[in-house]
Amino acid sequence: MVTGEVDYVTNGQRTLSIPGGDPLMTRIVGTGCALSAVVAASCALPGAALDNVASACCWMKLAGQAAAERSEGPGSFIPAFLDALYHLDVEAANATN
Repeated sequence: MVTGEVDYVTNGQRTLSIPGGDPLMTRIVGTGCALSAVVAASCALPGAALDNVASACCWMKLAGQAAAERSEGPGSFIPAFLDALYHLDVEAANATN
């Protein structure tokens, strides 16, 4: 997995690209750590690990986009990001698959 403006996830045979997110995600501390936790949790789900990791990246990018809409800068982005992760629902998560 390589993250950035576009995230790339591979299993060595297939590579997926996940665009999205918000530039503020690169300006705060903790999004990488949060991504690691979400990826680890997604790996415990049934299904292909590659698809689960790609879904985790999508969820993080959705949360980043939602947080950016509700914040005015890096200080308000962090709590908005955590709230957006918390409020991701099954419908939004399934839309990424």
